[in-house]
Amino acid sequence: MLFEIIEGAGWPIWPLIFVSIVGLSIVIERAWFLRERAILPEVLVDNALDMIERGSINKQELIELSKNSFLGDIFISILKNHDRSTEEMTSTVCQTAENIKYRLDMYLSGLSTISTIAPLLGLFGTIIGMVEVFGSFSSGGHDVSVFAKGISIALYNTAGGIVVAVPAMIAYRFFRSKVDHLLNKMEIYSSRLINALKN
Repeated sequence: MLFEIIEGAGWPIWPLIFVSIVGLSIVIERAWFLRERAILPEVLVDNALDMIERGSINKQELIELSKNSFLGDIFISILKNHDRSTEEMTSTVCQTAENIKYRLDMYLSGLSTISTIAPLLGLFGTIIGMVEVFGSFSSGGHDVSVFAKGISIALYNTAGGIVVAVPAMIAYRFFRSKVDHLLNKMEIYSSRLINALKN
């Protein structure tokens, strides 16, 4: 069935297949990378909040817990600058957060690009199909097989562009909101830690 569709869509479908594979790869990679438990580990959050509630922060313990997570990077940057003013600590956190945001946003622009170009690639295939259709007409009549092939190329590529673009856009919006959610939670936890250190 799949091979019949590819054959019916003609060579213009191959760029669409390529961008769909790239898009799927990005979705799988981001789904794994943006796991909340990896970026905001519960052990680190629970221990930090527990220390804050007790009013006794064990900095060495927090540094050990903070390793290998983005929230940990923020906590470490706070603890390393605990003797500075609140404004300086906040500035340091913002710099660290910018680097983290870059890592969290990585490849998302690729999904946005795919959702934009996929319909254009489908339109390109549609044009190629219409060229085939008009090429089937001659002064002696028209070639039915060439006409049918042209229609097939046009329709399959139009549908293909939409089928690739819509999931890519949905995935982009989903991951974009997830990144915003993660950054917001990081900001909340870092503010609590800063306040606990300064009080």
